[in-house]
Amino acid sequence: LLFFVGGLFFAKPMRSKGYVTMLDPFQQLYGKRMGGLLFIPALMGEMFWAAAIFSALGATISVIIDINVNISVIISALIATMYTLVGGLYSVAYTDVVQLFCIFLGLWISVPFAMSHPAVTDIGLTAVHQVHQAPWLGSVNSLDIYTWLDNFLLLTLGGIPWQAYFQRVLSSSSATYAQVLSFLAAFGCLVMALPAVLIGAIGASTAWNETEYGVPDPMTKKEADMILPIVLQYLCPVYISFFGLGAVSAAVMSSADSSILSASSMFARNIYQLSFRQNASDREIVWVMRITVFLFGASATAMALLASSVYGLWYLSSDLVYIIIFPQLLCVLFIKGTNTYGAIAGYLFGLVLRITGGEPYLYLQPLIYYPGCYPDENNIYIQRFPFKTLAMLTSFFTNIIVSYLAKYLFESGTLPPKLDFLDAVVARYSREHMDKATLVKSDNIVLNELAPVNPRHSLTLSSTFTNKEAFNYVDSSPELSNTEDN
Repeated sequence: LLFFVGGLFFAKPMRSKGYVTMLDPFQQLYGKRMGGLLFIPALMGEMFWAAAIFSALGATISVIIDINVNISVIISALIATMYTLVGGLYSVAYTDVVQLFCIFLGLWISVPFAMSHPAVTDIGLTAVHQVHQAPWLGSVNSLDIYTWLDNFLLLTLGGIPWQAYFQRVLSSSSATYAQVLSFLAAFGCLVMALPAVLIGAIGASTAWNETEYGVPDPMTKKEADMILPIVLQYLCPVYISFFGLGAVSAAVMSSADSSILSASSMFARNIYQLSFRQNASDREIVWVMRITVFLFGASATAMALLASSVYGLWYLSSDLVYIIIFPQLLCVLFIKGTNTYGAIAGYLFGLVLRITGGEPYLYLQPLIYYPGCYPDENNIYIQRFPFKTLAMLTSFFTNIIVSYLAKYLFESGTLPPKLDFLDAVVARYSREHMDKATLVKSDNIVLNELAPVNPRHSLTLSSTFTNKEAFNYVDSSPELSNTEDN
């Protein structure tokens, strides 16, 4: 759905305007400072995502081939970082083709072997009937409907404003092709998700006491999140499990190299080039990108090795992308008249509402208790109210309201121009709204700024001005031609 929505509404306007990174429209409209602020949640999202999947790969490899988790994380991160470092977007794009093929082949090959294992019950039966555990199809508690809706919107809309997505869109040959690519990705995601769903269903339909895994089952041992490598190892032949491992490794490489390249490209263009070195050559920008690819890759690897809850950190950073960047992207592309004051206010309001809502993954107690919240086993309150979407909408409408309020106050003269310290209103609209008297009295006026101003010429111009060459730039004016003829 996120690729469908992205292709329908966001791919064409972003590609048709010739942007290089996702942050370009923000810096173009809101300035360099705001672009730097928005770079922070975007960078956090990419870095924590790369760290989370490096960590997941390490755990998967350690389950199947019994090697040290840290070694597998370092090796996989090193491979992904090195080919991204050497080839940039070309290496990411071409290796993604190979990696997608590996994912598709590796996972689909393992499904029939796992499903035909004698310890596995028909997944159609276990979907709706309790056999080894509760039906795997599950159900949504009526009390949790708003939580599901909140997360549904977060995944659908919050998955759009990521540089990893827009680097494909913006590198497409045309805006139409960018849309087509998004729609194809939407279909591809459904196809690629099917084997993962089937493997999860197989894991829930297995009598684990009849396998080498033994008892208790993965759910009881709290290893349900590792069900993919467990199914590959205990329900498939050895050579098939290595095919599946290759699929998981390819999936991780495909995601990690995109995230690392996304973070480095945003830094090189939107922070280094546009903020500090506007005259930097292409060669210099490429070297900055290479250095940052290495640094960000090393940082993601360190997070994967050291952080106790990488997934929790990524979870929070993805929330920030949804709550802060998505409403700003809506305003930049579709709402005319927003400015830096509204963007900063929306940024702060969204951030405050998200943090005060609490986060169980980080053991962060909420400061605002929305209706329906309840304590979990760690006595951390969990919100049932869709407060993430509330924070996103608050950020969106705050941006619009504050922007138009600032525009009105400055343009009506209620606030003097000198208070426009961000140059977001007066500087942008001064040529449209300042009258001639103000222009002439300005101490900083430059003569060439007066040239585009076309004054009204009276019939007495020839008697007043003797230097006719001063009006050469308006020789084509019929009124002035009549005057000179007279």
